[in-house]
Amino acid sequence: MARRMTTAFVALMCVSWSSQSSTQAAPSSAPESRQDGWPTASVESAGIASKPLRDLEAAVRAGEFKKIGSVLMARHGKLVYEAYFDGDSNSLRDTRSATKSITDVLIGIAIGEKKLSGVDARVLQLLPEHGPKMQNPDPRKDKITVEDFLTMSSALECDDWNDASRGNEERMYLVEDWAQFILDLPVRGRMHLGEQIDPPPYGRSFSYCTGRVFPLSEEIQKATGLRTDHYADEKLFGPLGITDAKWVYSPMNVPQTGGGLRLTSRDLLKIAQLYLNGGNWQGRRILDEAWVRTSTQPHARIDEDTEYGYLWWIKSFKSGGKSYPAFFMTGNGGNKVVVFPGLDLVVVITSTNYNTRGMHEQSEKLLTEYILPAVAP
Repeated sequence: MARRMTTAFVALMCVSWSSQSSTQAAPSSAPESRQDGWPTASVESAGIASKPLRDLEAAVRAGEFKKIGSVLMARHGKLVYEAYFDGDSNSLRDTRSATKSITDVLIGIAIGEKKLSGVDARVLQLLPEHGPKMQNPDPRKDKITVEDFLTMSSALECDDWNDASRGNEERMYLVEDWAQFILDLPVRGRMHLGEQIDPPPYGRSFSYCTGRVFPLSEEIQKATGLRTDHYADEKLFGPLGITDAKWVYSPMNVPQTGGGLRLTSRDLLKIAQLYLNGGNWQGRRILDEAWVRTSTQPHARIDEDTEYGYLWWIKSFKSGGKSYPAFFMTGNGGNKVVVFPGLDLVVVITSTNYNTRGMHEQSEKLLTEYILPAVAP
């Protein structure tokens, strides 16, 4: 009896797997046209080899890569590859901190519209209501600018990579007023050996802090007169044809610009294509090309291989003995939205492999061992 049940179970799983697989187009086929603004084409027409992509799919389905949700590619402005391993093209993806880069887009639009004076705007001048009740007052706080928050280099003591940091994001979520929590933080300090202190690269000391991005949401609303989610709908998502976006909100109902925004994989790819196009989408200018260039050039150094722009990460990915410069959005779980300007290529990798060792490394392995070899064999 047990053997018959096992055989039946295996047969059922095979049928289920076959049915699931049948909905996935072969890598050589053009993705389905969905009237969402994406023109589609086959990988071969874009100069991409299909075999590495078939190998990628086999490796993910064999469990060599954990909790990968989707992999998409667009080249020469067309969607050429689309694979789903969890959910489908309609699934909203929680890409966590990839939201931060979208916040940069909104800041750029507000500056382009002259609603926000520029990156030198002082944070406390934009949000004066937080000043009188601010803890740990310090004249250096008065000088904190929008650019300091965009580059993760403000003077506030906040570091998500340090559990002991007063500004660690997990502490922020325990209080009601998140912007006040951030502005209340003391000015950070650093120990050093010897009296001489070497200046940091680009003149900025990087420390990764989700909380520092949140006040930008209040600043966008103050500058534009629209709550950030509504401003995004009108100025960014609407022009891109993005109709389904789900935000996370603070206890005071302020959209969280530091993480958690849900978008479909195709819509995430649109953000990358927008920046690859220098601020244009389908012939329509959404933000200034100068802002795109400034946002994706280094303003702070993270480590020997990685630099930071305005809420965009910058590094080169090595594959096949070559190095491919890129800028990208990234988030917990191994989520990556990557732009390779030299290849005229944008890539989305979504993953729910949250809070695990090696989550980002496995996404980068997909890039360097499968995707880049397919594009540049």
